[in-house]
Amino acid sequence: MDRLQQKLTREHLSLQREDKKSYSRKIIVGSIIATIVAGTPFLFYLYEYVPDTKTWETYFFTYDSNYYGNANTGIWVLMMKFVPLLLSLIWFFTCKHWWYHALLIPIVMFSFQTISAFNDEIIFMDELHIIWLLPFMAIVIPSIYLIRAQMFNKINDHDKTMEELEEEFMIKPKTVWGKVKQYF
Repeated sequence: MDRLQQKLTREHLSLQREDKKSYSRKIIVGSIIATIVAGTPFLFYLYEYVPDTKTWETYFFTYDSNYYGNANTGIWVLMMKFVPLLLSLIWFFTCKHWWYHALLIPIVMFSFQTISAFNDEIIFMDELHIIWLLPFMAIVIPSIYLIRAQMFNKINDHDKTMEELEEEFMIKPKTVWGKVKQYF
């Protein structure tokens, strides 16, 4: 009996250590995400430190602003597209609701806008992106509707709460990479 109790105590202590590690990891990841979200205004206003010259040279890269006239304006346009994309991605990867797939539509839209901000050959930016978004919308919107319909069918058939249904329909990969892999 004494050995069984020691074994159970060891298992309990092992589980407590794993819980502490998991909790510590969640705190660290949450702190990093909160810092990124809180720092987005600073990220956006980085364009103010870019010179008003046509070419901007740094140690890491050289930016030549052909279309925008000066590097300051080019980086300003890029930040106008990149910061909402970054915030949408954070929202998508941290959302715990069943409808988080709907966030794919603005993510794709901001991705197209960010890519077009780099492309100097585009004369009219942000004009025909809705055409590129239609295939994504044609997949995502009916999927969300089907999930919603299944949830309401289960609500009418069973006495489950909305939170229990959200938990049932939620796909939970363990890592961020797992979440990315489930879409490709």
